Amino acid sequence: MTGFVIRRLLYSLVVLWLVSTLVFAFPHLSPVAVERVVGGPRATADDLAQIRSNLGLDRPVPVQYGDFLARLLRGDLGDSHVNGAPVAALIAERLPTTLLLVLGAGVLWFTGGVVIGVYGATRARRAGDRAATALVLAGLSTPPFVMALVLLHVFSTGLGEAGIGFFEAGPPSRERLLQRMVLPWTALAFLMAAAYARLTRGAMLDVLGEDYVRTARAKGLPERRVVYRHALRSALTPVVTQLGVDVGALAGSTVVIEKVFGLQGVGQLVHQSITLGDTPVIIGVTLLATVFVVVANLLVDVGYSVLDPRVRLP
Repeated sequence: MTGFVIRRLLYSLVVLWLVSTLVFAFPHLSPVAVERVVGGPRATADDLAQIRSNLGLDRPVPVQYGDFLARLLRGDLGDSHVNGAPVAALIAERLPTTLLLVLGAGVLWFTGGVVIGVYGATRARRAGDRAATALVLAGLSTPPFVMALVLLHVFSTGLGEAGIGFFEAGPPSRERLLQRMVLPWTALAFLMAAAYARLTRGAMLDVLGEDYVRTARAKGLPERRVVYRHALRSALTPVVTQLGVDVGALAGSTVVIEKVFGLQGVGQLVHQSITLGDTPVIIGVTLLATVFVVVANLLVDVGYSVLDPRVRLP
């Protein structure tokens, strides 16, 4: 186990280095010069030259690359080109909102998807399975932004004063924080729960046909124990794999949900940075998303041996 974790950490460092190299090259390949973004359309040639000097863009590219990696090792993501604030501070300010959104929705879609998937698999080709399949198809056919707009309309106009708590202006109070997050969680989790239900149902059907499951039933074990103790534990392996990928990827890509519900998270920060051409912030969020994906996949790999005793990490 220890050797496996060490090897995966080394692989993760290589991935982070490759991504860092790609994002370093991004400003140099951009059709809009960095100094033009910082100086604005009215900047003179002398102003642009001074900006390039201040940012170190007049130095050789290998020197810039070395300084870039050195700053990353210190946790320094540079300063925003728009307001001069440290990128790390800007991300740290927005990150708790995004993490709350993704983790809360993750609990909903994982739990809901697994429950619906198990329900459909244990009642295959019966009325309950058909109802679960219809719900899954509805979820897969509804993009998150559509569900977000529907929820926004229902709770803002259809419920009147009863829905006011879901849209408290400004920073929500501690008492209403969870209430305000219910709609974003639901909008983000609806599509994902449908995908997880389909994945769980397929995995459960495969596992329920295995020899060891038939042997457990032949020994007279209760059906509930066969399903949840033996079959579900093995069937969860691909589901947990997908969960690790999705949670890591969504940590940097929740812009639509945050935009609709007015949440000041990392997604909103990325949208604003792309609009303004704030390259350091875009690079910082890209690296953050990469870290989340790498860590999530590492945790998933380690969790394999816990979910399925047949899996032995090298």
